[in-house]
Amino acid sequence: MNDTKHHITDVVIIGSGAAGLSLALSLANYCKVSVISKGALTEGSTMYAQGGIAAVFDKQNDSIESHVEDTLQAGAGLCDREAVHYTATNAKQCLKWLIEQGVPFDMEFDEKGKERFHLTREGGHSHRRILHAADATGKAVQSTLISRVQAHPDITLLEFYNAIDLIIDKQAQEPVVKGLYVYNRKKEQVESISAKFVALATGGASKVYLYTSNPDVSSGDGIAMAWRAGCKVANMEFNQFHPTSLYHPELQNFLITEAMRGEGAHLKRPDGSRFMPDFDERAELAPRDIVARAIDFEMKRLGANCVYLDISHKDKDFIIEHFPTIYAKCLSVGLDITKEAIPVVPAAHYTCGGVMTDFSGKTDISNLYAIGEVAYTGLHGANRMASNSLLECIVFAHAAAKDILSKIEQHPEPSGVPAWDESRVTDSDEEIVITHNWHELRLFMWDYVGIVRSTKRLERALRRVELLKQEIHEYYANFRVSNNLLELRNLVQVAELIIRSALERKESRGLHYTLDYPELSDNPMPTILKPKSN
Repeated sequence: MNDTKHHITDVVIIGSGAAGLSLALSLANYCKVSVISKGALTEGSTMYAQGGIAAVFDKQNDSIESHVEDTLQAGAGLCDREAVHYTATNAKQCLKWLIEQGVPFDMEFDEKGKERFHLTREGGHSHRRILHAADATGKAVQSTLISRVQAHPDITLLEFYNAIDLIIDKQAQEPVVKGLYVYNRKKEQVESISAKFVALATGGASKVYLYTSNPDVSSGDGIAMAWRAGCKVANMEFNQFHPTSLYHPELQNFLITEAMRGEGAHLKRPDGSRFMPDFDERAELAPRDIVARAIDFEMKRLGANCVYLDISHKDKDFIIEHFPTIYAKCLSVGLDITKEAIPVVPAAHYTCGGVMTDFSGKTDISNLYAIGEVAYTGLHGANRMASNSLLECIVFAHAAAKDILSKIEQHPEPSGVPAWDESRVTDSDEEIVITHNWHELRLFMWDYVGIVRSTKRLERALRRVELLKQEIHEYYANFRVSNNLLELRNLVQVAELIIRSALERKESRGLHYTLDYPELSDNPMPTILKPKSN
């Protein structure tokens, strides 16, 4: 194709969140870097992270070993201790790097009038060790990193580009990545990029579920591309669900903080009766996974679209003072939380598994790296502890940068890649097929592979996903690519990986709960899936 543009760079980074931008900034003084963003730079999950970043700054009362033990406990026996220790040990220096970039973490004065970082505490942590910027840490991190990369002369930003597939040299002694094909959404054309190194920083895959707290871009692209290229994935069955996301067509992906339950809000059935006391003596204050399972059970039992979170019995001024953002957001769609209950559903929130890497972010394919939520490092185990996710992004971005820079001088210049061939495809005249398949996939993943699973549900989902995968493959082979088609192709691949991983785990542990195997096994191991050789 004569109009297919070809880009050449030293390192191409797919994804523009905390992991991708941190890697770009760590490399750009030494080589040319290109960053691919599927939408605007502000669209990824980092921007929506409300909590903070965990690191031991208070050495008098806290320790790295305590951070390690808390993470291991939250991970329900499946964390890799070495990965946890590596992350916790490197946390402080990586946070200092973020501070040097200009991230405005909250400060306070100690009893002697000396300024220090304000440290907060979140679920699973035994000490105050969370640096934060009010309740919008992700926004502060993302905005700061964006301003830095936009000002750097050796970082090329390619916004509104979909990564399609990695280009692998299979003639080499071992598979090595040479670049990738990308879809320019503005020009509606496929382009190619040659690079010495490729890094996946594409985030998670929570868009595979009907209800999710994630932005639309979280469609598992990096996981699916790495799998197709020949990389192993691990622990894809562990999907974290937030119990209370607003159920409203005009305000999707909006979380209702757990702090509301902490201040006395009640979860109710559509008839107004409470149900949490039936499930746990702690009622609404039970841990996140228990609350999410209880809501899921009631919705399935009653055939209800949602349940309700009610704090209207509290004083109006108290509600507005404690939850101003939620009050304003709900009021914007005509919902007054001081007078009426909030419709809520659990929402897919975080992908704990992903592409297997070592502690430098290296995958099974030479010169291909994966960092952040797309990767499986062993840090999260069967459940992610609060405020370890942004930390993982920064720590492993720095580790990958160090490894890349140790090799880049000896690496030959990027070579050409095969041209994209669309000589045998046509424009689609049936976009409704994509829309229908997208909805069907997310619906049966929610119903059969959600918070509570069973072997029968999983087998039913696997049959559906195999049919969908075949249909989407035929569609992809015959029609020109589009944003929705590319995302659907990746989502159906990730859905299959989640289902197969869930079927392999014959126990209930952490975020994976199955009715057929409710007990813990004595010798838990990560679930590792390996692609068939091409």
